[in-house]
Amino acid sequence: MVFDITQLKKIRKQLCLTQFQFAKEAWISQSMIAKVESGRLDPAYSKVKKIETAIENLTKKHEKKAEEIMNKKIITIKSDEKVSEAIKLMKKNSISQIPVLDKRKVIGLVSESSILSKDLDKIKSLTVEEVMDIPPPIIDKDANISVVKQLLKFYYLLLIEERWKLIGIITKADLINSLA
Repeated sequence: MVFDITQLKKIRKQLCLTQFQFAKEAWISQSMIAKVESGRLDPAYSKVKKIETAIENLTKKHEKKAEEIMNKKIITIKSDEKVSEAIKLMKKNSISQIPVLDKRKVIGLVSESSILSKDLDKIKSLTVEEVMDIPPPIIDKDANISVVKQLLKFYYLLLIEERWKLIGIITKADLINSLA
């Protein structure tokens, strides 16, 4: 992160903190914060680093968690079901991928891409297990939104588990909707 000390007041206000509250977080005096924000003081490098560290820590505290943006309506399919059933579920629910379960454990992902990669003439006779891809990443409900963003660059979706139970799903659309 490149930190511009002239933006301190704006950043502090975005975090909804008074000068005193921010100074306490940064372990510097409130009068120094006031002088820096007014442009009357160019702080030493060590003070800038304290301010920067405080901003990073405060930003992480305010960052959304996976639990806040996950979709709790999870549609799954069993590995021994026919692909035609997966296609019906996708169409009915306007989704493009479905986690595959075997005894309540996620073992794969059936998606439009995995279905289209097979011989379409034989697709209806295949089981979900025969067309599924590897399972998507499973993350904790407390994962930061920045982690979710990075993972969604490489995966269709993310699954959220708590105590080995599937409790949510996050797609790219969920992440984008959370920004609105």
